[in-house]
Amino acid sequence: MKTEVLSLGGSVIIPRDTDRINYAYIKSFKHLIASCKDRKFVIVIGGGSTARKYMKALEQEGYNKKVQCLMGITITRMNAKFMANFFNGLASQSIPKSLGGVKNLLKKNRIVFVGSLRYEENNTSDGTAARLANVFHTTFINITDVAGLYTKDPRKYKDAKLIKHTSLEKFNAMVKKITYHPGQHFILDQHASAIIKRHKIKTIILGKEIENIRRCLQGKAFKGTIIA
Repeated sequence: MKTEVLSLGGSVIIPRDTDRINYAYIKSFKHLIASCKDRKFVIVIGGGSTARKYMKALEQEGYNKKVQCLMGITITRMNAKFMANFFNGLASQSIPKSLGGVKNLLKKNRIVFVGSLRYEENNTSDGTAARLANVFHTTFINITDVAGLYTKDPRKYKDAKLIKHTSLEKFNAMVKKITYHPGQHFILDQHASAIIKRHKIKTIILGKEIENIRRCLQGKAFKGTIIA
């Protein structure tokens, strides 16, 4: 079976404008993944606003970046465990903490949820997903709360334009202009960008619309950004 590697942003699970789980969306996402019976899934879950709130408090208290990041890792694993529970009967109930652990769980399960695997400087769950895409020789599909990569933040600027296609080199140059900080909220982090560039991993950035994700998985036309 082909293995798909998806990165599901924490802001999709808990939208930034609310503190409540987006139950209806997760239910629809579950039905979509369950319907794709011809492939396996490794789904990396981000920390979202929940992680950022904890990390911000630690920053205000004077804790260094590593402590903040370790807190973020804990939240991504909590979110992954929640999703595994939500997919009970369909997904592994264990949350792996290493690449080997992911491989072992995937031998007996069609769906494996993953948080950040281990601490690495200037890394987020995006870096974990990029590394897994390389391990499984597959496309990296990043699902976030905007429709793709834009010329500027579409939530703030009405004239922002969707970038439908860009090269790995151009994207990496764009990301390098951003200063990393724990809990940052950008399409992909600097670590993930370096990985996809180095290993030439085709990367797709999508919004959270279920039918659009379905079209992407089926190889049909979809709205989003291709980095390749």
